[in-house]
Amino acid sequence: MSLIKHFVPLLAAVAPGCLAQHSLAQKSPVKPNVVIIYADDIGYGDLSCNGAKTIKTPNVDMLASQGVRFTNMHSPAATCTPSRYALLTGEYAWRHEGTGIAAGNAGSIIRPERYTLADVFKSAGYQTGVVGKWHLGLGDKTGTQDWNGHITPGPSDIGFDYSFILAATGDRVPCVYVENERILNLDPKDPVFVSYEKNFEGEPTGKLNPELLKMHPSHGHDMSIVNGISRIGFMKGGKSARWTDEEIADRITSKALSFIEIQKGKPFFLYFATHDAHVPRVPNPRFVGKSGMGPRGDAIIEFDWSVGEVLKMLKKLGIDKNTVVILSSDNGPVVDDGYKDQAAERLGDHKPAGVFRGGKYSSFEGGTRVPGILSWPGTVRPGISDKLLCQVDMIATFADLLKVKIPANAAPDSENHLSAWLNNSGKGRDFLVLQNVQNNLSIEDGAWKFIAPGKGPAYSKETNTEFGNLDKEQLYHLAEDRGEKENLAAKYSEHVARLSEKLAEIKAGIH
Repeated sequence: MSLIKHFVPLLAAVAPGCLAQHSLAQKSPVKPNVVIIYADDIGYGDLSCNGAKTIKTPNVDMLASQGVRFTNMHSPAATCTPSRYALLTGEYAWRHEGTGIAAGNAGSIIRPERYTLADVFKSAGYQTGVVGKWHLGLGDKTGTQDWNGHITPGPSDIGFDYSFILAATGDRVPCVYVENERILNLDPKDPVFVSYEKNFEGEPTGKLNPELLKMHPSHGHDMSIVNGISRIGFMKGGKSARWTDEEIADRITSKALSFIEIQKGKPFFLYFATHDAHVPRVPNPRFVGKSGMGPRGDAIIEFDWSVGEVLKMLKKLGIDKNTVVILSSDNGPVVDDGYKDQAAERLGDHKPAGVFRGGKYSSFEGGTRVPGILSWPGTVRPGISDKLLCQVDMIATFADLLKVKIPANAAPDSENHLSAWLNNSGKGRDFLVLQNVQNNLSIEDGAWKFIAPGKGPAYSKETNTEFGNLDKEQLYHLAEDRGEKENLAAKYSEHVARLSEKLAEIKAGIH
C-alpha cells in the first residue's frame, strides 16, 4: 500500500468538535508549516549548543545556528504530563486535579471540549499530526478503555487529523503503538489486557522473574516484562503489537517524515514528541557506545539523529524556508530514573542541567529551564535570546501569527509573545508560574525567583534530585545566581512580598 493511499483517508477525518472552530479563522497572509520537536527528559546542559562538552549534538547545533537559541525557555512543569497538558491547552496544569504524571491506563486528560494548539492550526486550514509520546491519557475514564477497538476520546477529538503514538510512555504498559486510536498490528485472537492494580495469572514480572530481564530496575519498574524490560503496570496479550524498544526512535521518526512528505504543498502542523532520553533507555544498536556515557548519552545522540532526519526531509522537499521548527523539552533531566543503566556511573564531568540546580521533578531551575530553539530560515534572525519564555504561550503566540481568534475562556494562561519568539523586539514574560512534582509552585520574573513554602520531601535519594520543597520561603536572584545557591528571602523581603502577592493573584485567576 502506498503511503498516500495509507494516509489520505486518515487525514480526511476531522474531529466534529473542531468544525465550528474553523469559522474563527481570519485570512492570514502567512502560513508556514510548523514542526514542534518535543524532547523527553533532555536537560538544558545535554546539548552541545548549550555548552555540553562530552556529548555532541551536531544536528541540534545546526538548527540553533540557523535560528534563535533561547537561554531562558521553560517547560510549564518539572514533569511530563503537566507540561504536555499546558503546552497543548494554554492552561497551567496545576489549576486542575488529575493532571499529574499519568498512569498508562489514564482516561483522556484533555477533554474533547477543550480548545487546543492543534485547534489553532485547524482553524487556519492546516493538516495536523501528532507522532511519538502521548502520555495524556486515552479513552473516557481510567481503566475502562477498549484497548482492542477504537480508543476514544483520543487525539482526533482535540484537533489532530493523524496520530501515531505511544499510549503513555516507555516505562508504562501498554507497550504498543496506537495509530489513529487503534492498536497497530493487533491480532484479535490475542487481545490486550491492562491493569494497574494486579497482575494477570501466569504473567512473569521483573520482581519475581529477574532472570528474564536484559535491563534491571533500580527502583520501581518491576511489573510486567516486555522485550526483556520490566515496566510499571501489568499487561497481558497483544504479542504481535508490542514494540521493540530499540526500534522506537526509528519507527516514530519514520512516521513523522511520512507525515511531512505527504503534506508537502499544503500547510501542516506536526507535534513530534520523541522519547529517547526517558527510561528505559534502549537506543538502536547503531548508536550504542557512540557517546561514551552509556545508554543515556547514546539516547541523546539518537535524539540528535531524529532531529537531523526531520531537517533533511524539509530540505529535500524544498520547504525548509517555509517551515518553523521549534525544539524544546518537557522538563529537566534525570539520571537514574528507575533502571540500572549506568547513567550515573558514566556521567563523568557532564552536567545534564548545565549550570542550573535541580532537574526533573524539581522547583529549582534545572526542573523547567530547558532547551529552546526556533528556526524559520529567511524570516527569523539567528541569534541568542535571554527573554523569559514558556511553552504554555504557544497557543496565543501562534494564534497571533495565523490571525486566528481564540474562543473566550480558552487558553487562560497563554500569552502572546510572537515578537519575542521570532527574535524581534518583544520582551517576553513579566511573570511565569512553574510547578514541581508535588505541585508546589514557584514564580519568577526573569531576574528574581520565589519558591513558595511547600509540603513534601526536600530530596529524593532514588533519583538524586533536590525537589526544592521547604517549609519556608525561598528567594533567588537569578540574574546573579543562576545556580540558586543563596536563599535571599530574609534579606530582600520586598521581593518576597511582591512575588508572593503576584503568585496569589495568578492562582486566583487575576492577570
